[in-house]
Amino acid sequence: MKTKLYILLFFFGIFMLPQKTLAQVDFNKRPDDDLGNVEDTFQEYFFEALKQKGIENYQKSADALLKCIEINDSDPVLYYELGKNYMQLKNFGAAEDAFKEAVSKSPENEWFLDELYGVYIQQNETNKALKTVKQLVKFHPDYKQDLASLYIQLEKYKDAIKLLDEMDSQLGYSEDRDFLRNQIYNLTGNDEDRIENLEDRVKSNPEDESNYLRLIYRYSETGETKKAFDSAKRLLEINSESQLVHLALYKFYLDDNDTKNAINSMKVVLASPVIKPEAKTKVLNDFVNFVGKNPEYEADLVEMTSLISEDKSVKTLIELGDYYLKSNDKEKALGYYEEALQQEPNEFKIIRDVLLLQIDLNKDEEAVTRSKEALDIFPSQPILYLVNGVANNKIKQPENAIESLEIGLDFLVENPKMEADFYKQLSESYKQLNNISKSETFAKKAQALLKDQ
Repeated sequence: MKTKLYILLFFFGIFMLPQKTLAQVDFNKRPDDDLGNVEDTFQEYFFEALKQKGIENYQKSADALLKCIEINDSDPVLYYELGKNYMQLKNFGAAEDAFKEAVSKSPENEWFLDELYGVYIQQNETNKALKTVKQLVKFHPDYKQDLASLYIQLEKYKDAIKLLDEMDSQLGYSEDRDFLRNQIYNLTGNDEDRIENLEDRVKSNPEDESNYLRLIYRYSETGETKKAFDSAKRLLEINSESQLVHLALYKFYLDDNDTKNAINSMKVVLASPVIKPEAKTKVLNDFVNFVGKNPEYEADLVEMTSLISEDKSVKTLIELGDYYLKSNDKEKALGYYEEALQQEPNEFKIIRDVLLLQIDLNKDEEAVTRSKEALDIFPSQPILYLVNGVANNKIKQPENAIESLEIGLDFLVENPKMEADFYKQLSESYKQLNNISKSETFAKKAQALLKDQ
């Protein structure tokens, strides 16, 4: 419903009353006969209605207006204001009656019709709303969009499409109307008409990049990949500077085994200032997966990664870390995991992966520090105690290792393999302390657990 520009009669005084009302009641005239008494009474009820509405006592305001109407019911404004009071009271039936009376007295008044329309919308009385908004369209074209929405609710899809076509022709395309149009196509499953409409837009305005992009998306969504690819190439021919089209092209090129063009399209996307970081992330993730199957393109991956060095997502960083871990480049993998951890410092999985790589790469001092910090956040995670114990053993701090390992064992539940790792580390700790007896005891415990596996 379009924005109401109504002037609140009662808040801005009687000067807003129609000329007829002012002629009927002269508030400056001293009453000197029966007619004067009537006018004086009307004035009292009128100002009482004004006062009560001002303090949001809508029922008393309505009662005062009804008294005014008993005195003189010829002015539609009184019914209009009465209906607004009833709307505030959620008395929609009475509000409808009041607004209908106002409309009957002044059929061409847009304000009255719009309030009546509002009642029907509140009550979901779609057919009545449709009838009313058809009258409103005569006053403002803006109401046509309301009319189209009502047609959709009433499943009058052809009428809605016809109206949307008319508005697009007169006003140009808009996102709001496109939303309604796509709503119809989704409800009817009519993808042919949807695509035909987009093809018409492309023909009528071939310079508009957005029409091509919508067409590419719709063809892709309906599984017509070749037509989508052809549309993308058509756009590139018309606008060789287009960057957004490469979001579609790289996929088509990959599917077509055209790796050279796919890589070029990805580079355009990743270097583009107009493409959002989320889209770039998806492209980079796709290429990470591609390089995982085709490692000969790793140099291109390194180059692409540098193109978005400042806006890589956590997901991208983890996938890069996973890729380099599978490639056995643990230093690079650790670097990406640590970068991901800067963005998500409390993500347990990333913390665990970082710690395990630090142990693997003999970054033991760092592992001790980071595992202690992690235990402040996750004090019941046994793997963190184990890593801390391992790192302390490696830097020859057996007492610290024993303390951490013994606490960690208390949190361990039904994990024989990890329990054996704890015992191995305790054995190592006591060995460093030259307590051979305890060292051997824990070593035997570890062996017994592993033997049962």
